[in-house]
Amino acid sequence: MPSFDIVSEIDMHEVTNAVDQAKRELGNRWDFKNVEADIELDDKGITISAEQEFQLEQLLDMLRMAFAKRNIDARALAEDGDSKSGKLVKQHLLLKQGIETDMAKKIVKMIKDQKMKVQASIQGDKVRVTGKKRDDLQGAIAMLREAELDIPLQFNNFRD
Repeated sequence: MPSFDIVSEIDMHEVTNAVDQAKRELGNRWDFKNVEADIELDDKGITISAEQEFQLEQLLDMLRMAFAKRNIDARALAEDGDSKSGKLVKQHLLLKQGIETDMAKKIVKMIKDQKMKVQASIQGDKVRVTGKKRDDLQGAIAMLREAELDIPLQFNNFRD
């Protein structure tokens, strides 16, 4: 029976490249000369720091542009909160991977509400969609691409 998986994954190698690209741009920008600002990648997420709040926004824009150049969806970044330590303002950004249970239930409900001839089931941090016809599965993919969800979705493991 034809099936495919709905997942929300990001390529960590591309994230590393995007952060490095944003750091290079930070070194080249004239408005950040003699300013203490940094972008750091760790295993939990990305930390950006600057002296002023507006500079923090500029760093976030540079990071989003680097993500766009690397074909990484910017919705994979979730703001975790900012803190002020000394003369620096820091903001931690989480990298969202996997589909949470609430979002998975929402996706399954969206598919069922369309009354398509497919079945959707939650399997851990992904959703598997099965159906008798390939066209029905492609219709489900098209419907989910048009939906305004706050996480990036990828469709993989398509089998006939």
